[in-house]
Amino acid sequence: MYREQLEAYFQDKQDMLVDAVCRLVSIDSVEGEPAPGAPFGPGPAAALEEGLKLAQEWGLITQNHEGYVGTADLCDKADALHILGHLDVVAPGEGWTVTQPYQPRVVDGLIYGRGTDDDKGPVVASLLAMKAVKDLGVPLKSNCRLIMGTNEESGSGDIAWYFARHPFAPATFSPDSGYPVINTEKGGLKPTFTRSWPVQEALPRVKWLHGGFRINVLPGDAEAAVEGLTLHDVHPFARDITARTGITFTCTSQDGCTVIHAKGEGSHAAWPEGGNNAVTGLIALLCALPLADGPCKEALNQLNTLLPHGDYHGRALGIAQSEPIAGDLTVAFTLLEVTETGLTGRFDSRVPLCATKENCENVARAAFEQSGFTFEGEQEEAHHTPADSPFVQTLLKRYEEYTGQKGECLSTGGGTYVHEIPGGVAFGCTMPGFDTHLHGADERVKIADLMLSAKLFAHIILDLCAE
Repeated sequence: MYREQLEAYFQDKQDMLVDAVCRLVSIDSVEGEPAPGAPFGPGPAAALEEGLKLAQEWGLITQNHEGYVGTADLCDKADALHILGHLDVVAPGEGWTVTQPYQPRVVDGLIYGRGTDDDKGPVVASLLAMKAVKDLGVPLKSNCRLIMGTNEESGSGDIAWYFARHPFAPATFSPDSGYPVINTEKGGLKPTFTRSWPVQEALPRVKWLHGGFRINVLPGDAEAAVEGLTLHDVHPFARDITARTGITFTCTSQDGCTVIHAKGEGSHAAWPEGGNNAVTGLIALLCALPLADGPCKEALNQLNTLLPHGDYHGRALGIAQSEPIAGDLTVAFTLLEVTETGLTGRFDSRVPLCATKENCENVARAAFEQSGFTFEGEQEEAHHTPADSPFVQTLLKRYEEYTGQKGECLSTGGGTYVHEIPGGVAFGCTMPGFDTHLHGADERVKIADLMLSAKLFAHIILDLCAE
């Protein structure tokens, strides 16, 4: 009924979409120190201000909810649909080649920059869909509300704050994953483990290690300082570990130590097989070096046993498991800090529907505690919305209509805003088979995918909200 109108409307809207995406991507919106009106720092607050400004320019009703989220409404009627997107981003990391993270660039039909795919581009597609519905003047019986968050990458405290004060809508989707419909999100186990020891005088020893910068990012870089071994001593071991792991090492002399930089490939922690973990590669090298016996060496050897390089399914930890809907459990060792007196680390495990406290959390906890580590953290349950729900069937119907591809429900290891929302699903904005370099260098999005999403979202809004 509405497709011809929407196709005609969007014929000349591509430049508008690209310009809007670039406006948002130009803002560094990594989490920072909280301030009044900016609970997650100045960057997310600036991006939220720009997102609300854009929504106002496009004729939508906006509100800033104390800096936690911003909302854009089509009308003042009761909500029938919530679209949940976010304007915060992960840190840029290293290795950008096409452009700099906050200097968006269009190349061959792609927009490059941090947040183009996750999730500023999809937010713009959602806003443009709402603008289309408004401009077409279709009478509405209910409202669509876009909720623009500012803390999705660092705990989703923004959405928790919002829904503690506002009701859920009958239907909710988040364009923060891919197509067709993601109706299952794995649960999570993201503990912190620690171990302490007295300063060790015997050489050679590890003086410090820095690895990872965010719990949900598989680290592509890590660095350690070894005292008591020369560059010449380390090189043959580094060559052997590189041959076994693919991690490359660069060694320099600094302040009487040999500083070892490990270079792998970063990726989202939900899909650790897509990267090459620099932290576990560096641990493998340190365990191969002729270090003096001591508690630091012992702890690193135990970590190398519990979370060895290339074990992305928790086999060594004893928690590997799988089921048909959500698939395999995954484990990414993402954070590690070692000092002269101890270590603190974290891993990010995405767990399927069959994972329980008994067969996952308790097993991992026992393995670490038996090796002398403290272990703190509780398992989060998986999220599942039945594929036969009327809302999911509407999404699949429109997806098939606009793409010509088969619609189906999928699971993801990635977590989105809908994880705690009854009946919520992830929907868009990436078509199957395209690598957006999510959370990595040269993040990118297809302009065509965003335009398709804007049309698709507009039709779904009309399905749920039109008279």
